[in-house]
Amino acid sequence: MKANCYMGRNTVEVLDVPEPRILNAHDAVVRVTSTAICGSDLHLVDGYVPAVKKGDVLGHEFMGEVVEVGPEVANLRPGDRVVVPFPIACGRCFACAEGLYSICENSNPNAGLAEKLMGHAPAGVFGYSHLLGGFAGGQAEYARVPFADVGPIKIEDDLPDEKVLFLSDILPTGYMAAEMCDIQPGQTIAVWGAGPVGQFAVAAAYMLGAGKVICIDRFPYRLQYARRAGAYTLNYEDVDVLDALRDMTGGRGPDACIDAVGMEAHHPTPAMYGYDRVKQAVRMETDRPYALREAILACRNGGVVAVVGTYGGLLDKFPMGSLMNRSLTLRTGQCHVQRYLRPLLDRIRAGEIDPSFVISHRLPLSAAPHAFELFKNKRDDCNKVVLTP
Repeated sequence: MKANCYMGRNTVEVLDVPEPRILNAHDAVVRVTSTAICGSDLHLVDGYVPAVKKGDVLGHEFMGEVVEVGPEVANLRPGDRVVVPFPIACGRCFACAEGLYSICENSNPNAGLAEKLMGHAPAGVFGYSHLLGGFAGGQAEYARVPFADVGPIKIEDDLPDEKVLFLSDILPTGYMAAEMCDIQPGQTIAVWGAGPVGQFAVAAAYMLGAGKVICIDRFPYRLQYARRAGAYTLNYEDVDVLDALRDMTGGRGPDACIDAVGMEAHHPTPAMYGYDRVKQAVRMETDRPYALREAILACRNGGVVAVVGTYGGLLDKFPMGSLMNRSLTLRTGQCHVQRYLRPLLDRIRAGEIDPSFVISHRLPLSAAPHAFELFKNKRDDCNKVVLTP
């Protein structure tokens, strides 16, 4: 089969690889009908996530048709149309029982490797390094889905792929970011990052009762997408974000702040940006935390900072004094997607949100290298790419 594979830093290729097969009684094999490129994939390709190997199949946002199931999978059968959540979860451990699917205790076969870096291991993730299990991803014609009796959700109506595909990751991630903010009616929420996750965080914040959502980015086309979701926008290359947010909130600051950027944040000051780029290059830190620093400093006293942008390791100059002395609450996590699948599918069916608004490019899987180049370099106003095998 054809699959998009990591071939070295800043290089992906569509190659012929073996088709997946059932390895466990709880497995399913899915013929992929739609898959997408996520901003988190760029962290892998850019070399900031450890334990990625040449030939690894990428992709953690995908859906398709079940073609085979293991003997212990009772809820799916061949022919079912499913969306597959990116975290792999057993559904039976302590974390899964608590609804914390992205930290499942049983799905990461390389837990020992992750524990050396993180203290404890998160769940396995499709197409996201051997640190998170080494599972083949969904940017392929077929994918093996472990714990298929727990993860995938059946799409039992005629909703098109583009309306439900993003249940796999970015729609629940944006929603969880807003949910972690404990939004009260009429509050002001600030979102760093106007990529697709940030755009969904804007939409979710309004669904949960926010009165005003402000989105911060530097690319005009991404800010335009955020405005379509209802956001007020700030271009951080044109304004001082901290001053602007104070002005927009009567000096108090946003009630909650969302970091939807993560480890490869940009800073408009060349000296600041260069400082962290150099530290990354010599591996003195792995992450550039400009958005996180700013979100903490901007948030009102007693507010919440929610982090769903992906971080991989260590960062410098974390404003712990601001966080502690101003009674801020920091909430984080890879999304517990399985928790949100049914409620968000119901919102899509009810017409409360059409997630397809984020799509800018539709390309065949064979064009994956070109699609990565467009997405990485923000060319042709590339907001979100959907690939069709």
